[in-house]
Amino acid sequence: MSTLNGKRALITGSAAGLGLAIGEALAKAGCTIMLHGRAPVADMLETCAELSERYGVAVDYQSADLGSEAGVGGLIESAERSLGGIDILINNAVTRHFAPIHEFPVEAWNSALAVNLSAVFHATRQVLPGMRERRWGRIINLTSIYGMRGTPNRVDYVTTKSALLGFSRVVALENLDYGITCNSVSPGSTLTPSIAARVETLRSNEGLSEEEAVRRFLAGKQPSGRFNQAEHVGELITFLCGQAGTDITGAMLPVDGGWLAS
Repeated sequence: MSTLNGKRALITGSAAGLGLAIGEALAKAGCTIMLHGRAPVADMLETCAELSERYGVAVDYQSADLGSEAGVGGLIESAERSLGGIDILINNAVTRHFAPIHEFPVEAWNSALAVNLSAVFHATRQVLPGMRERRWGRIINLTSIYGMRGTPNRVDYVTTKSALLGFSRVVALENLDYGITCNSVSPGSTLTPSIAARVETLRSNEGLSEEEAVRRFLAGKQPSGRFNQAEHVGELITFLCGQAGTDITGAMLPVDGGWLAS
């Protein structure tokens, strides 16, 4: 069903993995799409063409570094020029580093604050005037279960994802009278290329079967014992962007196989 015909969506961090699955779900629902990543434009031409042919919508791609205000501004300007406006903003781009706090590189910390948090602020403040003028908009921030849970060696990720929960609530409350919603979607462990690589490393290093490696990786996390499916996250976001999501705002919606319930 093309429930979002005519809407225009920018998804940051969508050259692969979860972001690309979200972009595909929105394209399937009828959205015109702008994908984003760090990969060269030439590397994404085939992906864009395939999605466009499959779903009958225009799909474009922009490469941009979101580590600076200028980089974010350039992406927003490019997307608005290409799409004719931005009705849906999905903030998914992320960077992360693994180390205990006393060994955590300052440059990695600053990078996480810039990409995971400040880029969301800059993108949101730049798309809001157009959304307010049109009196319709959807802003969704990918916040992760680690926005609600602490874990060692992940101080940049946990801190920035936690901050996005508060940010989303403020944006939601400030735009109640403009037909704009802002929500947080918090996936648990989702089988993306980066996660698959970590599972494969675990399997290879310890001589495990694939099933045992997955079980070991998810131990103490998702009681379901299986990875979330990226396409299911995309379908939830499509629902939030539709008419049925009109009064869902300022919420945090987990997709976590029972992780927060445990």
